[in-house]
Amino acid sequence: MNQLHDAVDSTNLPLGPPIRGKVRDCYRLPGGRHGDAMLIVSTDRISAFDWILPTLIPDKGRVLTAISAFWFDLFSRGSDPVPHHLITTDVDDMDLPAGIDRGPLRGRTMLVRRAEVIPFECVVRGWLAGSALAEYRASGTVCGEPLPAGLVAGGRLPAPIFTPATKAASGHDENVSYAVMAERIGGERAAALRGQSIDVYSRGAAHAAGRGIVVADTKFEWGRIADGSLILVDEVLTPDSSRFWPAATAGSGRVPDSFDKQFVRDWLEASGWDKSSPPPELPADVVAKTRDKYLDACRLLTGSLPAGVA
Repeated sequence: MNQLHDAVDSTNLPLGPPIRGKVRDCYRLPGGRHGDAMLIVSTDRISAFDWILPTLIPDKGRVLTAISAFWFDLFSRGSDPVPHHLITTDVDDMDLPAGIDRGPLRGRTMLVRRAEVIPFECVVRGWLAGSALAEYRASGTVCGEPLPAGLVAGGRLPAPIFTPATKAASGHDENVSYAVMAERIGGERAAALRGQSIDVYSRGAAHAAGRGIVVADTKFEWGRIADGSLILVDEVLTPDSSRFWPAATAGSGRVPDSFDKQFVRDWLEASGWDKSSPPPELPADVVAKTRDKYLDACRLLTGSLPAGVA
């Protein structure tokens, strides 16, 4: 592992070649007492504008893991539990080869059930921002669906809307209409994904509201297991997959500052970077402020900081 000031850049575990995403390193763990599983390690990499930045955000991976684990646990309770892929975040309970240094994996690793991932990002929007705001201003629609006139930047939508996107191996995911999704994967499955995504968003948004956070929008991923049922996979309602706003500043007629990497995006926009050449290093103050935003989101949502973080 390459570490800088306790930040984890990448992993190279003796578990076969990793599948590296922009933030996570994934390893397949076939067999074992947990069955056919995956190891997901959240590094401290950060991406923006389809580039992985050269600067790490210490403890970011721990935040993503702690928040996801919190939601998986919360949604699995009650009379209507949400099936999900998380088995454990306890590295001492994972079937890992002898000799692996588990120390750097602690707090940033999930052992999960393998599933066939549905090839659509299931985006739910409760407030108007980002690409949805740009499309609404241009045409009065979001993903081709008409919305009422008179909505303002950062305003609350009349009801949460489901706006799927295709999953891109690289580059931007592409917003598509619900009709396109239904045509590709079937109307019954598309309807199930829409209903379950809006339900999970609504439950998560209600919890966050009680903690002073507005979940403006988020994206979910779902997978299908052997019996054909859907389970919630990947990360859930984190600052990387969602827009979190302080509730006190929402609804003011502008898009509020957020508990996520928007601070990094804003700095990059002002830096003069052309977005087509390798991105610049982030200044130390931008790294520190971004780390603080991630930790604030974790503390407010879960009631605590990730284990091992002061």
